Amino acid sequence: MIRKWNEESLDHRNALLFAMGISEEDAKRPIIGIINSWNEMNPGHFPFKDVIEDIKKVVYASGGLALELPVSGVCDGICSNTPGDRYTLPARDMVSAEVETVAELNMLDGMIMLGTCDKVVPGMLMGALRVNIPTVMFTGGYMAPGNYNGKMITLTHTKQAYAAYVAGDISREDYKAIVKNACPTPGACPFMGTANTMCATAEILGLSPHGNASVKSQTPEWRQMAVEAAKKIMELVKEEIRPLDVIKYENFENVVRYMMATGGSTNSILHIPAIARQAGFDITPELFDRISREVPVISTIYPNHPSYTMAEFSEAGGLGAVLGELAKAGLIHTNAKGMFGTIADKISLSQNRNQDVIRSVSNPIYEQGGLAVLSGNIATDSAIVKFSAVDKSAWQFTGPAKVYDSQDEAWNAILRDEIVPGDVVVIRYEGPKGSPGMPHMETFMAAVLGKGLGTKIALVSDGRFSGATGGLAIGHVSPEAYEGGNIAFIQNGDIIHIDIEKRILMVDITEEEFKERKKGWKPVEKPATGWLKLYRKNTTSAHRGATVFWD
Repeated sequence: MIRKWNEESLDHRNALLFAMGISEEDAKRPIIGIINSWNEMNPGHFPFKDVIEDIKKVVYASGGLALELPVSGVCDGICSNTPGDRYTLPARDMVSAEVETVAELNMLDGMIMLGTCDKVVPGMLMGALRVNIPTVMFTGGYMAPGNYNGKMITLTHTKQAYAAYVAGDISREDYKAIVKNACPTPGACPFMGTANTMCATAEILGLSPHGNASVKSQTPEWRQMAVEAAKKIMELVKEEIRPLDVIKYENFENVVRYMMATGGSTNSILHIPAIARQAGFDITPELFDRISREVPVISTIYPNHPSYTMAEFSEAGGLGAVLGELAKAGLIHTNAKGMFGTIADKISLSQNRNQDVIRSVSNPIYEQGGLAVLSGNIATDSAIVKFSAVDKSAWQFTGPAKVYDSQDEAWNAILRDEIVPGDVVVIRYEGPKGSPGMPHMETFMAAVLGKGLGTKIALVSDGRFSGATGGLAIGHVSPEAYEGGNIAFIQNGDIIHIDIEKRILMVDITEEEFKERKKGWKPVEKPATGWLKLYRKNTTSAHRGATVFWD
């Protein structure tokens, strides 16, 4: 048995179960927690209500008792460009603590985790690896892409449309129609953003069923995967197989390799190190950069491609087809194991059905991977850029700094046309400690794209981005401004140099000048109470996962 009870403690628990109508015989079964992030504010998690009863029936038929245990299920999109966005990254650590708490407090024998979105999936994975009892995950599938006037649209197009509306480039009627049509069904936003990147992480680590990361939500195929997850958890409980029995360093390296091949979210450089740390492995930005030089981009969907979405990706063969192409070139660890078999097993069930959507390694879209790690005297530890979402004409960029201490200031400035082609916009004090919470800078970048400035200005920030952010957006600058990183001392007019291929992020300031500017410096103190205050006090830097769980 996974859990060891003494008679008194078990009877004490059972007395409470009996109060809810659970029979004496059923109380003897292994209890499987359905760790459910379903709620009515998150379309990515909304579909889980469709499969709860199926999961319970399968677990019961296999000898277990599945009981639902709710945890937080935040949606980053709900709070975008509001003060609430400061809570999304800290919510990842909170979810991981919730998973740990409900699993240990209730002495669960196993878990099925139901989660889809940006911070919930990595939070659940972090908690599961700390608890290390038999666990599987079932993710919610992708949302259908929207359509307006014959063009593909997604949630991010609403922000671009707003900037275009303010600029007078489109009508209010068109703007409102884009908002209405951007998200037509439940599921994860159908671009290569953080949600789909993290669902892929769960599958490549081996915790979710084959194909789960690239299936459309609420389809019969998706519902069948829930049944597969329910069957598998009972096998794992009976055999006492725990995540850390099978998940090794190679699993995490495979995740990074997949990210590079698909232009995955920059947020993965926060989440994957934080998840790996719970398993005792060190994954750092340096590993991402090394692999980005080895693994080319072979598949792009929005924002890396103008019209392809998860729909085209899924039809082409999805995650398994990408892994198959990497395997042909010897760029993936095919012997890495998971709860549902090896990577080789997954590849054997996959087929590349469209080599325009998923190319071979010998015919890549870009010779290098989708993410690049930059450094220099602005980011003496690291900074991140989504290589695959930047037009090649902007891979080298030099311009004068325009400095803002918050995204709001910069966003209002660009709407007022105060930011012009050639500028390097610096948004600081938006890092893990400075904001605190490291909110998205996607609202600013969406305005940049909406005004047609995607290759004409650059952004450098200690904040982070949505996985769907396009344009020359450099984030995760570490050390951040709040901790006295050099980004805090850049002034308007300083000349900044960016070279993505050479991994350079520099400003024309000497060390002596930096020392002069640092004299008498005090950080900008943004208000923080409660959980945010606690997070600010305990979090690591973006270079180390921006997490309170980094021992």
